[in-house]
Amino acid sequence: MMGVRLAEVIAELDRAYPPHLAEDWDSVGLVSGDPDDEVSTIRIAVDATEAVVDEAIGAGAQLLLVHHPLLLRGVDTVGAHTPKGALVHRLIRSGCALMTAHTNADSADPGVSDALAAALGLVVRGPIGPLPQPATDKWVVLAPQTDTDTVRRALFAAGAGEIDDYRECSWTVAGTGRFRPQGGANPTIGTIGELEQVAEDRVEVLAPRGLRGRVLAALLAAHPYESPAFDVFESAPLDSPRGLGRVGELPQPQTLAEFTATVAAALPATAWGVRAAGDPQRKVRTVAVCGGAGDSLLSTVSRLGVDAYVTADLRHHPADEHLRAGGPALVDVAHWASEFPWCAQARSVLEAAFGDRLTATVSTIRTDPWTVAQR
Repeated sequence: MMGVRLAEVIAELDRAYPPHLAEDWDSVGLVSGDPDDEVSTIRIAVDATEAVVDEAIGAGAQLLLVHHPLLLRGVDTVGAHTPKGALVHRLIRSGCALMTAHTNADSADPGVSDALAAALGLVVRGPIGPLPQPATDKWVVLAPQTDTDTVRRALFAAGAGEIDDYRECSWTVAGTGRFRPQGGANPTIGTIGELEQVAEDRVEVLAPRGLRGRVLAALLAAHPYESPAFDVFESAPLDSPRGLGRVGELPQPQTLAEFTATVAAALPATAWGVRAAGDPQRKVRTVAVCGGAGDSLLSTVSRLGVDAYVTADLRHHPADEHLRAGGPALVDVAHWASEFPWCAQARSVLEAAFGDRLTATVSTIRTDPWTVAQR
């Protein structure tokens, strides 16, 4: 099998789960490994536990891709005498890189909560908390056709014309400019007191609002006119399909008791199990889901008018207050189980990008820390 460079795999995963979506406290991306190394076998898991690392090495994997960071807060050593450091050393010695896609995968589209929603059979409508689109301006610049390319290149160099993964984006239409220079003017084209007509182009580009001063300076420096004609329009804010959690609908309504059974059947079994809070006979059709710990979104979910909310790590007091306030029914699952469906999603990303150039498999080791349940 012809492998691919690790750098190519990183680039593909960064496209699927953009690092800039990660929370500022998070640590995502390549943890260890050489981007120039060749990769033909990848193991995917939620956590880089000792058992998962042993499994990846035993399978001959050159990359272990995990959701939860092995190294996060307060790390000042990866010495082999520490539990996490020992795993890093073992991976390096075995030629297996380690990479993390955490909160960037949570907010991606599709991401962790999309995988959870799909496992539950939901038709997704959008995120619980959409990420606001970056504030942008639309610049409309009129320039004589002889100078259009010069002005356009200056706008691009200042940071305008970027849309997602595209660069040097613009729209141009030809027209006729009319003006009459007055006394005191120093026209590049035309004569004082006489009406002038010039073949001009109308150039439109988008630019981040934070670059407004830079774009203006570039425009004024590149434009041949003493007083260029231009407009700046602030784009209306739009919600992004990216963001935490997902809201969707079941194909058919179920009671809360039935839906809880549906969730339990759809996710891998854990000692934590699946528990619900609310009237067991309550009808459930619209559902919000959030992979991982989601009680920080309880107030947001309550405003959405959904029938139930599926997430993990719900605490007693927040859940109790939520229900007292008339919020939707709650379905609490194990943290690991709520994020495990993402592993198959990440495998699909790699398979779609590289086909038979590499093999990506999902670890079946249960890394949920809870091992015993007593009823």
